[in-house]
Amino acid sequence: VQLVESGGGLVQPGGSLRVSCAASGFTFSSYIMGWYRQAPGKERELVAVVSSAGNSIKYADSVKGRFTISRDNAKNTVYLQMNSLKPEDTAVYYCQRLRREFYGDFTALDAWGQGTLVTVSS
Repeated sequence: VQLVESGGGLVQPGGSLRVSCAASGFTFSSYIMGWYRQAPGKERELVAVVSSAGNSIKYADSVKGRFTISRDNAKNTVYLQMNSLKPEDTAVYYCQRLRREFYGDFTALDAWGQGTLVTVSS
């Protein structure tokens, strides 16, 4: 399994950025996918989840209304469009293949990659 994140960078507050994750080594269209982020000194946070078919989506309250997760099963790629970015969105962003547990939470299935750094600053 390989998950390669890209698209991070420096953006001003209020700006937009799209990060991508290219997946390989598994049947991409069969899995729930998600984006996590980890800010300096903070725990990793699951910010967006998309179902295998792309028709069910969940967001953390911290990004709801500003971020959009999507996937292209033909390209084995998941995206995170980030709008109205704030300095507190500064973090390393990671994608993950997920399993939904019976109690409703999600479990990341794979080793963590390098992620892609998003810095929101003027």
